[in-house]
Amino acid sequence: MDTCRVCPKPTPMKRSYYIFTPGKLMRKQNTLFFSPYSDKDNTSGIGKPTSTDSETLEVLAETGEFDAELDSTSKRVIPIDDVDSLMIFSEINFNARFLDFLTRHKIPAHLFNYYGHYNGTYYPRDYLLSGYLLVEQVTCYKHPSKRIVIGRRLVRGASANMLRNLKYYHDRAADLSVYIQKIESLQESISDSSDIGELMGIEGNIRKVYYAAFPEILGEKYDFEQRVRNPPDNAVNALISFGNALVYTACLTEIYRTQLSPLISFLHEPGNRRFSLALDLAEIFKPILADRVIFSCLNQQRIQPKDFNKELNFCHLSEKGRKTFVKAFEDKLNTTIEHRKLKRKVSYRRLIRLECYKLVKHITGAEEYEPFKAWW
Repeated sequence: MDTCRVCPKPTPMKRSYYIFTPGKLMRKQNTLFFSPYSDKDNTSGIGKPTSTDSETLEVLAETGEFDAELDSTSKRVIPIDDVDSLMIFSEINFNARFLDFLTRHKIPAHLFNYYGHYNGTYYPRDYLLSGYLLVEQVTCYKHPSKRIVIGRRLVRGASANMLRNLKYYHDRAADLSVYIQKIESLQESISDSSDIGELMGIEGNIRKVYYAAFPEILGEKYDFEQRVRNPPDNAVNALISFGNALVYTACLTEIYRTQLSPLISFLHEPGNRRFSLALDLAEIFKPILADRVIFSCLNQQRIQPKDFNKELNFCHLSEKGRKTFVKAFEDKLNTTIEHRKLKRKVSYRRLIRLECYKLVKHITGAEEYEPFKAWW
């Protein structure tokens, strides 16, 4: 929680709601209502909400607990002032009035398909506009010398957090010294990169070595030889893809709470139909969020082989597996650490916001950007 001298009351903690049940989201009486579909309605993907369905509405909040049974009207109230973002994993109907309501309350909605793959985001109208910052952000992108500085630091942050994971599991799981030495050697070439293409090549080589260490950390129970994205071909690749998508949406939500434009990035090339700055920030946080959750879920057997569905060369998490991972991921986001510089406890989610603020300071010339590097 944040406090300030002007406003002594703590800022209320809002929640991310994960919706897994097919139904309809609507605005009613100045708040959000969810109505699940009956089996008959759900076969076509559309229809009227049922009034007799006793199915549990599976909405996961930041507390990591699923909400209780629906009431007799089969509607679940989602207090609008309690919502930070919506994560939609099922067939959901909504109308323009509902989207206008999200915009007025500054709530992004992230949509995933049947397989749990990220589809897109309803990104409300920007409310923290700054023409000055936008011009400076574009200037940093347009000038190669300024862009490469930020790009190098993003890669240093990402590689440092990958190394931290390997050093944690070194000797705990296996001898990872070979992988650690290779990444440390590749890190030395980051400063020598002359353009973004070369820098991305170095980052790709670092991540390739990093993923090569996964079988040592996870043991022989899971068959993982290399990173395969489209589509994931085994359980570990499926978890990496799903976890990375959650990190991306978490970064995008936090960017929305700042004056940064999510379209202007420095490491990844800005393009059509994607918020590339979220990809930049996700590089730093994937090792300490997605990967650590993957290691703990598999090593503690919270997610097991039966939680995956395999179709030819395609593998994806079952609904049960997604719910288990989402709970662990939210628990991680809400975990607090003692921040070395701020001298107070902050959550992992807050660390993402602080990274955005550091970029703002660098872009405006107030303070040099130093990426977040885990020390634990």
